[in-house]
Amino acid sequence: MDSIQILEKLIAFPTVSRDSNLALVGYVAELLDAHGIASQIIHSEDGHKANLFATIGPTDASGIMLSGHTDVVPVDGQAWTLPPFEMTSRDGKLYGRGTADMKGFVACALAACLKASKMTLRTPLHLALSYDEEIGCIGVRSLIDMLQAAPQRPLLCIVGEPTDMQVATGHKGKLAARALCKGREGHSALAPLALNAIHLGCDFVAALRREQDRLVRDGARDGDYDIAYTTVHVGKINAGVALNIVPNLCQVDFEIRNVAADDPHEILDRLRKEAAHIASEASN
Repeated sequence: MDSIQILEKLIAFPTVSRDSNLALVGYVAELLDAHGIASQIIHSEDGHKANLFATIGPTDASGIMLSGHTDVVPVDGQAWTLPPFEMTSRDGKLYGRGTADMKGFVACALAACLKASKMTLRTPLHLALSYDEEIGCIGVRSLIDMLQAAPQRPLLCIVGEPTDMQVATGHKGKLAARALCKGREGHSALAPLALNAIHLGCDFVAALRREQDRLVRDGARDGDYDIAYTTVHVGKINAGVALNIVPNLCQVDFEIRNVAADDPHEILDRLRKEAAHIASEASN
């Protein structure tokens, strides 16, 4: 099978992150097995999803690994003019959810593995497929744990994420965190007697913005990135039950995307001190 035939099969599996990818993983395992390639399937704790790892060639050497994720983002509420989970060829282009990110690369990697299975390799070729990349690179963690314990580790990993068809040799670090701001519930008519958790959350967001200003002013620089400094970003806030109730809980989800010279844990420690100061001020 060539890569386009494989891609058509892969797109037909609606592997939105909220759903299982087991059918796709089963198809890949069967395809590899038909070409004499053994694969290892690493299930999630609930058994609902799985990673896949396979090696073509010698097992006593490091080799090169092709890595991709099997999940795609949802199509709900989007005005698709073509069926998202069917591959459509039109004007020399292929359409369907995941064609670029990143079932196109997975299909190419699989086709390369099938070709490699017919060759005598001196250096092994590895294939690593993961799940839940789109919601925080969750599934790949068990693959990393497996490789850390392996007697031989790949010397090089090629990840086929679309980057404007350019080779990217690095990425900023990422630390995701959640701040729980706990207030004291009360009726809005008596708001001064309560403690508004949203107000605490806003104070913490202001602290995050001050830390961002500090990083822009004094933080490390890496000119290889479009944004040359470490960034702090609030992505989601959950709080409140009704307008006439002072909320007792506010959840702030934020992340740190750091350049190599900045330690994200030091940044997080500063933010913890800011949070402690906000809580102390609120209790007085």
